Parts: sequence; C-alpha cells; structure tokens
Amino acid sequence: MQRLWQLFLAMARVGVLGYGGGPSSIPLVKIEVVDNYGWMSGDEFVEVLAMGNALPGPIATKMAGFVGYRVAGVPGAVAGVLGMVLPSLVAMLILYRVFLAFQHHPAVGGMLRAIRPVVIVLLGLLIWDLLPRALDLTALAIAAASLLLIKLAGLHPALVVAGALVFGAVALR
Repeated sequence: MQRLWQLFLAMARVGVLGYGGGPSSIPLVKIEVVDNYGWMSGDEFVEVLAMGNALPGPIATKMAGFVGYRVAGVPGAVAGVLGMVLPSLVAMLILYRVFLAFQHHPAVGGMLRAIRPVVIVLLGLLIWDLLPRALDLTALAIAAASLLLIKLAGLHPALVVAGALVFGAVALR
C-alpha cells in the first residue's frame, strides 16, 4: 500500500507542477522515477519515453501508467494514472474559475509570458540529459530524416512516427 501511495504522490507532483502539458512534464517524471525513487535506470526511462511517444494519447499519462504497472502491477498503473490526472484536474477546475475572474488583469498575462521560458528550459535539460543515452549515428540519421519529413515535406508527425516504427522493425532488428 505504501508503494501505491508513493506512486500516486510522485505522479501527482508531476501532474500539478508539469505546466505546459505532457512534453514539459517528461523531465519531472524522470526526476521522480529515476532520481527520487530509483524505480528505473536512465536507460530504462529512455525506453519508456520511446514507447510512450510511439503510442497515441498523452505522453505523461502513458508514462505514469507504465511506471505504475512496472512498480506495482495493475494497482500501480491505476495509482500512477490517478496521481497524474486527479490533482491536476481539480487544480485546473479551480484555476480556470480564478482565470475567468482575472483574465484581463495584466499580471495574468505577465505570468503566462514568464512561464514559457521555464518550460523551454525544462525540455532543454531533458534533451541534454537524454542525448548521450539515445543518440548514435543511426539515431542521428533518423532524427535528421524526421526533421526533414516534418518541416520540409510537411508530413504529419504521426506518419513519421509510424514510418520510424516500420523502419525500426524491418531495418534495425
């Protein structure tokens, strides 16, 4: 029961503090899962992140479910997902009411402008930490091709993800 509570609290911290959505929550999940609790290694986290990105749906919720399942089976998956979703849902409902009341106040606009660079830094730190574990020459080639296909060819990212999965299954066995 203690482990389920730890899973719930770890994911609740991420859910409440992960401003900006799923991708900006990933560094916080890593801190909880790898650094704080040691439920998985950095390399295992990279694998979970890759699997989470390959599946449809919100990345942070998928990661919470996977980590929870890995730590404590189905009850752990439920605790992880509830921890990720429930506190932030309650906070969102409360903050939305406050936002509606003060949306035209200059301080609210200033707060929103100030938090964006923090989210960018969190994502940058995650990339900095994961790059040595995730990239080799093949990965760099896949990353470059993905960038070209998305930005220059205008392919939808989901198609690029699907293509990478097929390529990996066929060429990188």
